[in-house]
Amino acid sequence: MFGLSVRFTLKDEASAGGFDALVAQTLPHIRESEPGTLVYAVHQVDGKPLERIFYELYRDRAAFDAHEDQPHVKRFLAKREAFLSSVEVDFLHLANAKGVSE
Repeated sequence: MFGLSVRFTLKDEASAGGFDALVAQTLPHIRESEPGTLVYAVHQVDGKPLERIFYELYRDRAAFDAHEDQPHVKRFLAKREAFLSSVEVDFLHLANAKGVSE
């Protein structure tokens, strides 16, 4: 299993709306066409309206690489930059879990 968490900080309220719309356009494609993407969760942060956290789990590194190569993901990656103030990425190695197979 391969995972990551990503913290996006958005420029302003208008950027937050644009980013959320972009996410809403992208997620159905991830659900429908990425069997190796096990969890792709987008979170809003309480008390921090300009932050979003993504939590992603993939079957393995190859599934993540396949995700990154999808046209809908490439579109998301290109368009998101207009909305962002910063991005922080942490790559994760699953140590223990409930709800997912190790």
